[in-house]
Amino acid sequence: MLVFVTPHQFIDNICKSLVGKVRSDAEAISLIKGMEVKIEGPCLISTYISEQLGINCSVLMGANLASEIAEEKFSEATVGYGNNREIAEQWVQLFTTPYFMVTPVQDVEGVELCGTLKNVVAIAAGFVDGLDMGNNTKAAIIRFGLREMREFCKLLFSSVKDDSFFESCGVADVITTCFGGRNRKVAEAFAKNGGKRSFYELEAEMLQGQKLQGVPTAREVYEVLRHRGLLELFPLFATVHEICSGCLPPSAIVIYSEKKPRLPV
Repeated sequence: MLVFVTPHQFIDNICKSLVGKVRSDAEAISLIKGMEVKIEGPCLISTYISEQLGINCSVLMGANLASEIAEEKFSEATVGYGNNREIAEQWVQLFTTPYFMVTPVQDVEGVELCGTLKNVVAIAAGFVDGLDMGNNTKAAIIRFGLREMREFCKLLFSSVKDDSFFESCGVADVITTCFGGRNRKVAEAFAKNGGKRSFYELEAEMLQGQKLQGVPTAREVYEVLRHRGLLELFPLFATVHEICSGCLPPSAIVIYSEKKPRLPV
């Protein structure tokens, strides 16, 4: 049983180093948030691992701030699995502790994308905090983000289940990440500095070697939407990337809502 938990920027080299060295009956699980964007379209990390190593790959996502888990404070997570419920139960048994509750859900794509996209919403929440816009604005941004998360998931995978958004990997993860995660924290600093200090610089200064996932994920999501001509339908996701890349000021995070999509998703 192989557990993959690294920044998603490194998964390509890791998989290449494992090719030909993994048993055919191995099972993998990914805790990685992110996606590979290829010419033919986006590829989820779990799919990439499966294709590279020829093994099944489940996912584990949830409202899991690492520091709190390390302190053994109660939290929960979601295992997203494909067709094999028995394997899912093995992962549940492996990860469950008295302070860490794990629930299996038959929806790999939905669970994984929730874990990936929530970091983009957290960046938006950090902008709101950095500009001291208040809790009402932050709540609105979180709701807009959840809506775009669901629409983006359905756009890529029609099989995604609505129930997945009400598991730990969905709304719970969005809430905890938008109030306590490192993506929110660095985005807040970015906004307080008026976007004059880059995310790269702030990441190096504030995270002590940890990596941001929201900024590269926002870029990847933007590329997918631009390629499909759908940026207008996802104004929050589009605006987050445009702020991160310096095309818009942090204050644009609230102005974006004036854009009205011309087509229904």
